[in-house]
This record gives sequence, C-alpha cells and structure tokens, in this order.
Amino acid sequence: MNHFPIFLNTSGRRIVLSGGGDAALAKLRLLMKTSAHITVFAPQADAQIKTWAEAGKLKLIARAMEPGDAMCAALFYAADEDDTEDKRTAVIAHADGALVNIVDNLADSQFITPAIVDRDPVTIAIGTEGAAPVLARAIKADLEEKLPTHLGTLARIGKAFRKAADTLPFGRARRDFWRDYYFNAGPKAIAAGEEAVQPALDTLLSDHLMRDARKGHVAFVGAGPGDPELLTLKARKALDEADVVIYDRLISPEILELARREANMIDVGKEAFGPSTPQETINALIVEHAQTGAQVVRLKSGDATIFGRLDEEIDAVTQAEIEWHIVPGITAASAAVASIGQSLTKRGRNTAVRFLTGHDMKGFAGHDWAALAKPGEVSAVYMGKKSARFIQGRLLMHGIDPATPVTVIENASRADQRVLSTTVAEMEPTITNAGLDGPALTFIGLAPRAATAAIPEIPMPLTMQETY
Repeated sequence: MNHFPIFLNTSGRRIVLSGGGDAALAKLRLLMKTSAHITVFAPQADAQIKTWAEAGKLKLIARAMEPGDAMCAALFYAADEDDTEDKRTAVIAHADGALVNIVDNLADSQFITPAIVDRDPVTIAIGTEGAAPVLARAIKADLEEKLPTHLGTLARIGKAFRKAADTLPFGRARRDFWRDYYFNAGPKAIAAGEEAVQPALDTLLSDHLMRDARKGHVAFVGAGPGDPELLTLKARKALDEADVVIYDRLISPEILELARREANMIDVGKEAFGPSTPQETINALIVEHAQTGAQVVRLKSGDATIFGRLDEEIDAVTQAEIEWHIVPGITAASAAVASIGQSLTKRGRNTAVRFLTGHDMKGFAGHDWAALAKPGEVSAVYMGKKSARFIQGRLLMHGIDPATPVTVIENASRADQRVLSTTVAEMEPTITNAGLDGPALTFIGLAPRAATAAIPEIPMPLTMQETY
C-alpha cells in the first residue's frame, strides 16, 4: 500500500486550485461538497466556475498563481492541463506547505483523490493508487446502487445520539445496539418519516439497557481453501460479529482481513512434523475467551469437520457449558478438483472417494492400502507432502498400477495455486523436487482434465462491463 487512506478535516481550511478548464471543473464539483474555503487561480476560467464564484461557493482570482498564494492551504490541485504550468504551480504550493496533487500525474503527486460514494456523513472512498480509475468508478457505481439514500440521514441522527448510547457498556453491548439501529429499527422508523427516528432510538436504547449481557458463544467456522470469495455468507457474518478470532496457520491473509479491526486475532498455527500449538492450549483459549462473554470464532482451514480435531474442541466448550455452532466450509479437495476440471466421483470409474490424512498424531497414518490400490479408486490425501514416499511405497507394495495418475495441487483456489501432474511411480521424487511450501492435496487416481484451459472465465457483472 503506497497511498494510506485517511479522512482529512477540511472544515474552515483552505483548498487551492490552479486551472479553469475541464480538469478544474471535475475537481471542483467534488471539492465543493466539503466545508473548506476554496480558492481558484485562473487567468481564463470556465463560465461555470465564474457562476460558482458569483454565488459565493468559491473565490476566483483571475490571474496565474504566484508564490505565497497557497499559504495555509491544506491541499493544492494543479489542474491547468499544461505540464509546464502544473509543474510551476506545484513547486509554489509545495514551498507554501500544502499537500500537492497534479491532475493525471500520479508520479509527482503527494496524494490522490479517490472515487467517493457520498451519503453524508457516511463517505466511502475507493482508490486503486492510480492503477485502474475505471475499476474504481465501476465499484463506486455498484455501491451507489446498493446503498440506500436514507443512510446518511440515519448516520446523522445516530451521531447526535452517541452520548446517550454511551450509557451502554463499552464493546459488545454498544455494537449490538448500533447494529439493531442501522439494520432494523432505523430503516423501519425512517419509512414513516425522519421525525419518527428519534423516538425509535429512545425506545431502542431503553430496550437494550434492560437486556442481560450476551453470553459467550463459539462458532466453529470453516474458512474454505483460501479464496475469500469461497467463504459462505454465514462465515462472513460470524467474522463480522467476532470479538475473538482463533485461527489456524493455513488461513489466508485475505480472509483474516475480513474480521473486525477491533477483534482480538490469535494465531494457533499447527504444522505437520513442525512447531505446533498444543491442542490442549487451543481448547483452553477458546473456553477462556468465551467465558468472558466474547463471541469467539474458531477459524479452521477448509471445512471444520474434516481433519480439524473439531470434536476435541466441542467437548471442551460443552464441558464448560458454553453454547456453540458449526459453520461448514468448502473443503480444499472440492476446490482443488474444480480447478483441474475434474469431479471426485464418476459413473463407471468410482462410486466413492476417500479423504485421507497423510499423518496422524502418531506419525504416518495407516490405511487400507489394499483397497486404495485397486483400479479406478480415487483418494484425496490431505497433509501428504512429507508422507509422499511412505504412501507411494505402501501403494506399490499392495499392487497399484505404477502408471496410476497422481495430481498434487498446492494453494488450491488461491492466486499462487500450482498443479503438479505425475504418476504413482514418479510421485517421489517429483513432490520433493517441486519444493512445495504451501498447503497441498494429493489426488491418487485423478489427472488434470485436458480441456481445463478451455474452461471459460466467470463473466464480470453487467454493470462492470458497461463501465468499461
């Protein structure tokens, strides 16, 4: 992130702009939404700028900018649409102490102006660091369509009510109150008119003051294979409400970003044959935080019910008399086979599929190798990188065809996904030589479909296509 987003207080401060043409007009339409004192320097200004000046919306000075003209200005825009003049005025403004933006010149600008969705006082800024302004406008158009026009009114009334709401205990109780206001009581009240909102707020506050504190709760959430778009809506909701998130090593950073900024994020990463947080410690952490009244999300990679030691954690919270629920996720095997254009089962080939773990608490896991070695069988091996030679040896020992296809998929569904295609005879040293350092699944009996390159991309929503 090269451009850090902030919201600058412009109330009563100066904003200076040099230019009087189309670029200046575009910036001024946005700047006049602020409460700043705007000064424009332009020897020849567009008629609209003159009209705004006559209406007292800005101050127009009909000359080129000179040293000292940007003194005490918070921001300066060089919008003369002339490289030489823009460079000259930018030097002046910088010397005067203002932050400088040169229109359509990202490299020489100290800040950029994002695309903005305005529901005053709710403001959403969208930036792409100048890389894709068309995309920013597409996102803006999408948000404009989705956000109700009365959102700003609710926020304005809510802001005036904040001191009254502070009588609620800090933290969860206040968040529950405001969530109830913005997504339930507020929209219902405003439908009857703005004057109905304040009485609704008073009633809502009385109701919340009478409520008992919410008990601690644990959600065992499957985070899927890593792509945040594969999270279920229920998982997103759980993350949004969580006070504490206790997460595994394989959870992608993009998914962790979806948790609330205020949430307590606790890494309890486990690594096969490597450093691990003891399961007893994880159980104790879950119980400890839930007993304080926190809404705890135990975030597990893939699906929480597959090779996640879920039962041990459920037993711990049940023994502590803590309420819990499970939010299933997409297991990595499903996402991985989808990426190679395959299905886990196929009529005439296999009517069952086995999900295996490459190791257990005692080391390399034992399985029914004779059954796995039969022709047409399909197996998905989780955590099988370091046990690949062991698995290969057991399968060959029990008579599997050495030419049986093997596909290894690293970082399934993620941007850095990698696919290795080999056979049982060559799975070692192929896997070791590949230097895999991410989570990987090994599919025995499946090869990537030859036509995967022809699988069409999911089209963009029509609104975005039209924007381009």
